[in-house]
Amino acid sequence: MTLPNILVFLVIGLAAGWIAGKTFGGGGFGTLGDMIIGVVGAFIGQWLFSVWGITAGESIPLAVVIAIVGASVLTVIIRTVQKYV
Repeated sequence: MTLPNILVFLVIGLAAGWIAGKTFGGGGFGTLGDMIIGVVGAFIGQWLFSVWGITAGESIPLAVVIAIVGASVLTVIIRTVQKYV
């Protein structure tokens, strides 16, 4: 990955974290927490979709969807774990 690709990936991840935080309502994890979840979630989404044989390639809209799905999955996992801890 080149530096511009990494920067785009980070920006998409940040936006995905914010969107996932707003989508699932509740108290959220704060701005920084949502951003971290978004970036980590973007990696998770990329991995999940690659397992299913789907890659974003150069498609920014698809990359955003993949990042939002990953951030949403991570948000659900974190909130489920928080209930039991």
